[in-house]
Amino acid sequence: MTIAQQMPHADRHLPDIEATARGLYIDGNWRQSKSGRKIDVTDPSTGALLAAVADATVEDAQASIEAASRAAPGWRSTPPRKRSEILRRCFELMIERSEMLATLISLENGKALRDARGEVAYAAEFFRWNAEEAVRITGEFGTAPSGANRIIVDYQPIGICLLITPWNFPAAMATRKIAPALAAGCTVILKPASETPLTAYALASIYEEAGVPPGVVNVLTTSTPAAFSATILADPRVRKLSFTGSTGVGRLLLAEAAKHVVSCSMELGGNAPFIVFDDADLEAALDGAMVAKMRNAGEACTAANRLYVQSGIYESFAEGLAKRMSALNVGPGVDALTECGPMITTKAVEKIDRLVVDAKAKGARVTCGGEPSAGPGYFYPPTVLVDMPDGVEMAHEEIFGPVAPLYRFETEDEVIGRANDTEYGLAAYVFTRDIARGLRVSSALESGMIALNRGLVSDPAAPFGGVKQSGLGREGGQHHGIAEFMEAKYIAASF
Repeated sequence: MTIAQQMPHADRHLPDIEATARGLYIDGNWRQSKSGRKIDVTDPSTGALLAAVADATVEDAQASIEAASRAAPGWRSTPPRKRSEILRRCFELMIERSEMLATLISLENGKALRDARGEVAYAAEFFRWNAEEAVRITGEFGTAPSGANRIIVDYQPIGICLLITPWNFPAAMATRKIAPALAAGCTVILKPASETPLTAYALASIYEEAGVPPGVVNVLTTSTPAAFSATILADPRVRKLSFTGSTGVGRLLLAEAAKHVVSCSMELGGNAPFIVFDDADLEAALDGAMVAKMRNAGEACTAANRLYVQSGIYESFAEGLAKRMSALNVGPGVDALTECGPMITTKAVEKIDRLVVDAKAKGARVTCGGEPSAGPGYFYPPTVLVDMPDGVEMAHEEIFGPVAPLYRFETEDEVIGRANDTEYGLAAYVFTRDIARGLRVSSALESGMIALNRGLVSDPAAPFGGVKQSGLGREGGQHHGIAEFMEAKYIAASF
């Protein structure tokens, strides 16, 4: 089946996949891997092969370091206004080609086209935001308390950065790292997930067209990520690791980076509580739940993983959520009518099914969905589970799929304790008409981000990140994101 045949309801802004998969992007050139090996990229909606991309070796990794090192002095000395203009042009080109990029994301990720369009707009915004931040990097000047000297603080690029991104947001997770790194004056090596590399390569062409010099951004895919990352982190010229992915992989990378004292930013796993109090606006809470749970079919680290609903509104909320979830149109990502696409792999479907089977065995009741879908493709239907006990596996493990488990609670103190009973602390959601309670609960929740009376928390202008096992550092925000890619240099000066 051709791409066009898969898109009966979509605009025909089709990506040139053959051109997108033409090789590794190193030093402004497209080249094949030293090994000659390839990585297959499949469409999760059908299981069909989309393309085969180059499989980078440690020699290719070393070549990318050399390229980034050669480009570093020139990019570091590029005037902030010039860097800003290039980043702004990246934003403009992404918007101009948004439909092509959205289609590509839907094809390799399976994401519903409407969600893919939203991702492209979100991803592009990181370039616009950081284009503005690039010209606002300022230092500090003051007098030492003793009066003996002046204190000058200068902020300088940290150096070459290794950026590792996941498959669930192949555009946004890349631009959320690349844009502030470039704004700060750093050069980067991006390793996108091998499941969804095509978007990263398509964006590399856009950066080149926007005027990003050769070597400033390098993009490599590999089937041996451990050896690849270890090679790059061992080079003393590499001073930053920014990783988005699972907590388990994050721990391994932190250990590797610690060997060489490399600065790390980590955006890791989540187990987001979604709390609905009796006094909440029911329709607003349901609207929020559908966004927080079903954005990207639940394959998001910020997805609502545990829905705690107070007893007085529990039955109405459960009924309304099941009605909405069962009405969602499940289908191929590139079909414009699709509201819930496939999971990324068969392994993902198997994990979701394992968690649902465990919950049912321990007393949870299914009100919609609850069984894997037949192929082709890797589908799991939107599912609602009610009467959830706390002892189920999915209370402590990320579902990463379209399953909404509902837990009943009675008091504010009770739900805060249950919500915080996790090693994770990325995002949380609170719905209540009582603004004082909303702020009080938000303060008590052990989470890096709180969405109060809304189902979407992410914004390029706000700091994104978690506490506990959900990560280190922040991405985005007025100064937080760009600060991760800079070092403060203190100068004690006497005049």
